[in-house]
Amino acid sequence: MRGRGADGGQACAQPWLLWKRPWNLRWKGAQAGLLDSSLLSCTQDKERGVGPSSGQDPGLPWPPSRTGAQRAPNPGDLKLAAGREEHCRCWRRRRGRRHAGDARLGPRRDSARRCATDHNVDNTTEMLQEWLAAVGDDYATVVWRPEGESRSYPDEEGPKHWTKERHQFLMELKQEALTFARNWEADYILFADTDNILTNNQTLRLLIEKGLPVVAPMLDSQTYYSNFWCGITPQGYYRRTAEYFPTKNRQRRGCFRVPMVHSTFLISLRAEGAAQLAFYPPHPNYTWPFDDIIVFAYACQAAGVSVHVCNQHRYGYMNVAVKSYQGLEDERVNFIHLILEALVDGPPMWASAHVSRPPKRPSKMGFDEVFVISLARRPDRRERMLSSLWEMEISGRVVDAVDGRTLNSSILRSLGVDLLPGYQDPYSGRTLTKGEVGCFLSHYSIWEEVVARGLAQVLVFEDDVRFESNFRGRLEQLMEEVEAEKLPWDLIYLGRKQVNPEEEAVVEGLPHLVVAGYSYWTLAYVLSLAGARKLLASQPLRRMLPVDEFLPIMFDQHPNEQYKAHFWPRDLRAFSARPLLAAPTHYAGDAEWLSDTETSSPWDDDSGRLISWRGSHKTLRDPRLDLAGSSGHSLHPHPRDEL
Repeated sequence: MRGRGADGGQACAQPWLLWKRPWNLRWKGAQAGLLDSSLLSCTQDKERGVGPSSGQDPGLPWPPSRTGAQRAPNPGDLKLAAGREEHCRCWRRRRGRRHAGDARLGPRRDSARRCATDHNVDNTTEMLQEWLAAVGDDYATVVWRPEGESRSYPDEEGPKHWTKERHQFLMELKQEALTFARNWEADYILFADTDNILTNNQTLRLLIEKGLPVVAPMLDSQTYYSNFWCGITPQGYYRRTAEYFPTKNRQRRGCFRVPMVHSTFLISLRAEGAAQLAFYPPHPNYTWPFDDIIVFAYACQAAGVSVHVCNQHRYGYMNVAVKSYQGLEDERVNFIHLILEALVDGPPMWASAHVSRPPKRPSKMGFDEVFVISLARRPDRRERMLSSLWEMEISGRVVDAVDGRTLNSSILRSLGVDLLPGYQDPYSGRTLTKGEVGCFLSHYSIWEEVVARGLAQVLVFEDDVRFESNFRGRLEQLMEEVEAEKLPWDLIYLGRKQVNPEEEAVVEGLPHLVVAGYSYWTLAYVLSLAGARKLLASQPLRRMLPVDEFLPIMFDQHPNEQYKAHFWPRDLRAFSARPLLAAPTHYAGDAEWLSDTETSSPWDDDSGRLISWRGSHKTLRDPRLDLAGSSGHSLHPHPRDEL
């Protein structure tokens, strides 16, 4: 893995205009909508390209301003150069004294943008033209430099292979942007890779206020990778340090001096020593690896210019780096997952109104129904869940969850609900809560519908699901494999907490499926018609316990023999995906954790009081995930995971 962002990631020009990687771009349906004056999003095709020849046309001005077009007001004193990696750049003119507080995060009349795109095999050029037509009048000048036919790099082994010529092409383009900004007498230039998405529209102001010569906003990712190094060897290679993970995980917060930042960073062009910074050619004494980010880190060191990364705020995201053997479909999958992660962790990425988006075509993926259990009084969860399914093109149907707060003793009696004799929470010793009753009744209503409608197989979600990468593709593959092996099954966990430490048996012929042991959580599972019939036949309402305790009883894996004695037969054929395809959005102890089952009143208490039962360990993170992630990746990372 190289020491930069994903080779084929998504890009954005933020409200204050970013310069993004000038590589060849391929626009994807997932990303095409994230492109406007505040968010320009694309993916690099980067497959085909060599650097522009010397003496190339410096660019043509965008068509003159349309009569009567609305212009943004004069923003103030700063002149900003912000560039795009394909490459668009914007420079803000400096007027009189500079006041950092006068920077506005948006396109302004005293800003100029220079856009170049090259070596495309798709509609990147057309999309950029569409976007510029919508927002071009917001700038004093827009220089548009499209390039013609695509070509391959010499010695290129694949679309994600980084050759020396490719590195040099990138360095030249970054240097071109830097030179352009200096000639324009810009105060600042902001670089951002195409796999970086800045979602905090205060990023520029926050960075400028630091008064630092080179500063990067720390970006979150789906791995341990970020856009800075805490250590570098005398030979210019990555060095692990004790400070990296506390910084990446925000266990320490602030602005920290580091030897390198990359992918997205701001340069103060009027800072002492900034005039000596360069991407190409490398410093005369340079002997480190031929890589743009390492070349620039050396330039900073040689010029005595300090480099910092700041992590006090959430600024945005960077896509997972694809491997050299991967392709554009892998990039698309990674980007969809990044959108889903942003929906959970926030702030989300909003689509642009200035670019046409290919239509979504949601489906049920071969299931008879996709149910989403959601409390009406939790609209934020419902909206996030439906947005996640929409991004994955999954057609889900909301089922209003039974709200435990609305239940009382008379309602429970009318439903025939009674407590399983002797039931106590295995950790806190408490009795059943009304929240747990409501949860059980919600799932029970789906089982009833499955049987009443004769649905062969359904997919069931709760509304606090965090999806693993490529959830849809992996689930479709799993179900195809199960069908091909003709495996008799009743229930398949897609997300759960394995309670017992024993290794679970892998199903023969199905390497991604194990025989389920004692498990907690019902956040995502697949259920067959036969399985629903078995669950209903056990008549669980009149001897109720939490639904995630009930299911292990039904497949005879619950450790409490007294509980199991109340149910017969216990022949549910239950399995689990391995690695898991879903997890909770939050765990007990997280700042945003909220459980309507744990924060509830006892099942037979009609006083209305709410008690937070934090003694239960059910909602704690599974310690196994600290050894091997549910996605199958080690969470004790290899040193290169940080690169």
